[in-house]
Parts: sequence; structure tokens; C-alpha cells
Amino acid sequence: MENVTAVRAATTEDAEAVCALLNAVDEIEIGAPETALNEVEEDLAKAREAWVAVEGGRTVAYAAILDAGADGGVDIDHYVLPDRQDAGLRLLDLAERRSRELAAEAGAGHAVVHLHLNAAPTMDTALLTGRGWRTVRRHNVLTRPISPGADPAPEPPAGVRLRLCADDADRRAAHRLHQETFARHFDFRPQGYEEWLRQVVPDWSLLWIAAVDGVGDAAVLITRDDREGMGWIRTLGVREQARGRGLASHLLRHAFATYALRGRDTIGLGVDTENVTGALRLYESHGMGVHYAVDTWEVRLAV
Repeated sequence: MENVTAVRAATTEDAEAVCALLNAVDEIEIGAPETALNEVEEDLAKAREAWVAVEGGRTVAYAAILDAGADGGVDIDHYVLPDRQDAGLRLLDLAERRSRELAAEAGAGHAVVHLHLNAAPTMDTALLTGRGWRTVRRHNVLTRPISPGADPAPEPPAGVRLRLCADDADRRAAHRLHQETFARHFDFRPQGYEEWLRQVVPDWSLLWIAAVDGVGDAAVLITRDDREGMGWIRTLGVREQARGRGLASHLLRHAFATYALRGRDTIGLGVDTENVTGALRLYESHGMGVHYAVDTWEVRLAV
């Protein structure tokens, strides 16, 4: 009997099956499984809406509405096994339709939908271009080996002090720094404090603020240690008036040392290849190299 593909809404109870799908995709696209179950649980819990396609008891495609803004911008996720493109298209239909609805609810004339895919994805990109999608940006995922011997704790530049976010005031300061330092970055969507907490889900023991004499709070470093294959630098932002003082380099080396002591042997981050602040050059100068590339795909959908 031919297997029938069932499409339905996804919940956190689907996390293990979705994680298995994402790791199968990882193995094809980057050569090893790198998706942790808690990441999938977190994404499903935060998603506006999510769907799975299930065939013979196996999840073969997954899509989710991750975020939607008042300007009609919508971020989605989409994963599919290479031989199940038909199932993937059914989920893409649902995601596009829901994106239109969210944009209409926001009062926008168009939904501007973004989807991040590996530069060599399991999805047939001809199916995307045939629907009006195009690539608009590329990010590189960079990694670097780390060890306690090679990555000792760095001495801070003169007049610089690092601190953890010990109280609510510090945590709100970290939010403000993140919003300010990334305000001009591609695809950045401003967030209020409560929304930021839900989206970032910070581990306060792995988030630091850098203060500079004469400037005050000047930089923020947000990291996470729950990924399958590596420690992860989620955000490294420096205020414009504090750039050129070695803050970014210091925070980067601080992350290397911290994660080496935590037993990690690899650390990674994502960087916009068109970043105008020189971030890519900075990371490469500290020994980070390309692990894989991710393209941002975009489509404008009339509501």
C-alpha cells in the first residue's frame, strides 16, 4: 500500500520527530547532525504556528511561522527531505497563506517573508524561484577549535570592565544594548523587553555587559551552551561611540576562554557577509573559518 502523507499542526509533542528530521537534513547539508532537542522544543513553543508532514509514521517536512512584525515582515522556517518535495510544498503553501493573514492583520499591504536555507539545501530551490522567491543575503556560520591551553582568559583593555547581568536593571541594559547595536543590521526587528526575553531566552550566566570609562555600558555579549555540536555566540554588539577600542576582540576571546573551560572544543557564530562594521574580518582574524553558508530567501506576497 502506498504511504499517505498527512499534514497537520505541530506542537511541542512533535519535538523529537522534528528534531530527527532536522538532524537528517543536517547530515545531508553539513555532514553531521547539529540540532539539539531543546532548540526544537524552544522553537515550537515560540512559533506563531507550525506544521508537520508525516508519512508512514515519519516526519518528512516541517514549517513554522517564527515571528511577524507590524510592518508585514514574517520569518518562517522550512525543512524537507530531498525526496519529499511535494510534502514540503504543501507546508510552504500553509506558511505563505498564514504570512498573508498576519500581514493583513498588521495593516500591511504586503507580507515580506524571509526564510533561511543552507546554501546547498535539501529543498529544491527551483520550486522557490518559481513562486517568486529570491535570495537577498548570505550569512556564514563560522567556527573555531578552542581549548583551555590555547585560549586563556584575556586581560581587558584599559578602562574596560565586564559584568554578568545580576539584576533586572542589568538585564534591561543588555536588552537596550542589543537593540541599539543591531538597529542597522539587515533584517533586524526591534523588540520590547518582554518580547526580547521570549525570543532570546537568555542564560544570564552566559551574558555579559562591557562598560567603558567615560562611555558607560558599551557592549553586550550573548552566548548559549545548549547546542549539540558547539558553544554558540548569539550576539556580539558594540555601540558606535565605543568602537575601535578592542572591545569586540576582547569579548570574542572572553567567549573562547569561557567555553573552553566549560569543556567545549568548538565555538561558532553566524555573521552577515555584507556586514559594514567589519565583523567578518574581525572573526576571521581570530582564527574563525567558514563551516557552512546560509542564504536568506525573500518573497513579497500581496495580502
